[in-house]
Amino acid sequence: MNNKTLAFYNKNAKAFAEETAFVDFKETQDKFINILQGKRVLDFGCGAGRDSKYFVEAGLDVVAIDGSAELCQIAESYVGIPVQQMLFQELDDRSRYDGIWACSSILHLPKEELRSVLMKMLNALTDNGIIYTSFKYGEFEGERNGRYFTDFTYESFCEFIRDIKGIAIEEYWYTGDVRPGREDQKWLNLLLRKTSL
Repeated sequence: MNNKTLAFYNKNAKAFAEETAFVDFKETQDKFINILQGKRVLDFGCGAGRDSKYFVEAGLDVVAIDGSAELCQIAESYVGIPVQQMLFQELDDRSRYDGIWACSSILHLPKEELRSVLMKMLNALTDNGIIYTSFKYGEFEGERNGRYFTDFTYESFCEFIRDIKGIAIEEYWYTGDVRPGREDQKWLNLLLRKTSL
């Protein structure tokens, strides 16, 4: 994630938390929980901690990280677990998680960095582990509203991961933005499965 994007989240952490922490995301959270084959989950870019809190309350063993120091503090007090400040590129675990939740987070990476981070995510998963991730729908890549975004359609994402070994799309679906007043913004949601090479 570039410095400008991190600076945006540090500066706007409180407003971002207020905007996202209490949004009802239960349907997607439950979809993820229901196909998990274990309990250890990485919330990869946890923001204000909404999803970490839900997963902890569902009995999962959650590790939460975010690149923004301000959001880490907010999430830690909200969820009640330690939240580590870490960049996506710093992930270096091996076969540690049954699932990685990357909700509206890795979309801030340029495609070149996103490819290597996806590989790191696969390495961090146990066999048959799953990833949930989401991107704004479209073909745009670049800076928008003070942050860097990489958008995808289902077709462009398929093309993007075509040469990444050990990853399969289990399910995809489109949704509107769950935040009030943004319902017309479209999102691509993906459940990815780690496969044997």
